[in-house]
Amino acid sequence: MPGIVGILLAAGRGRRFDPLGQRNKLLQPVDGGEAVVAASARHLLAALPHVVAVVRPDDDAVAAQLAALGCNVTVCGAADSGMAASLVHGLRQAPDAQGWLVALGDMPRVRPATIAALALAVEQGADIAVPVYQEQRGNPVAFGRRHLPQLLALTGDQGARGIVRNQTVNEVAVDDPGILLDVDTPLDLQ
Repeated sequence: MPGIVGILLAAGRGRRFDPLGQRNKLLQPVDGGEAVVAASARHLLAALPHVVAVVRPDDDAVAAQLAALGCNVTVCGAADSGMAASLVHGLRQAPDAQGWLVALGDMPRVRPATIAALALAVEQGADIAVPVYQEQRGNPVAFGRRHLPQLLALTGDQGARGIVRNQTVNEVAVDDPGILLDVDTPLDLQ
């Protein structure tokens, strides 16, 4: 059984970034020219040996970049029904893992050390590990096996937020403002 598996959610449409759908935010250059999703994946892969990247069916360019980096790319046909569908799809690709670190493809500034610290917390027995920077919780979030049934039962567009809100979590203090920075608008690329 693999240890902690990274689940990279990269199946959204990014409508807040570009309401017309002409520019895929995940492919936009950030911090030195690398695509947003490539930077997010590279940081995950630096900390975790196994990363499942969930993409939508019509996003061959994102899928190709993630596969080239070494992610196990999987297509979620129900991605447009909400984040939960993508998360559940990703979890089903690694059901025997010790735990899962759920990361967002539009958060390219999360440091590998943060990812490693969250994975370690779950490996050492935490059921849920959440990063905290300057008293603010952020992403990604790591889950132990105990929460797999709840995670697999998720629906809609809230992801695992409700599970985190209603359970005891292990807060992991990090010196990483990247846990609070996602790319929702073109200004967020700067």
